[in-house]
Amino acid sequence: MIYSRNSFEKDITSLYEKKFDEWKKHSTIEVEKTSHKELVGLVYKTDYKVSIELLDENVQSALTRGKFEVSNIKDK
Repeated sequence: MIYSRNSFEKDITSLYEKKFDEWKKHSTIEVEKTSHKELVGLVYKTDYKVSIELLDENVQSALTRGKFEVSNIKDK
């Protein structure tokens, strides 16, 4: 009787460990996404004209679509 109980407990334990390993494989882990600033261009003012020189061409589409924010460094 003791042998059958020990065998049953080992079987149940191994079954739960397998199920836990399967759950770990299929569960999605949310990766925390942090935003950071990156220098991608410089803004110059010549007389009354503002010009932007890009260091990274990938942001040109965001500029043409108007996806940018203007803020003052003095305020921060």
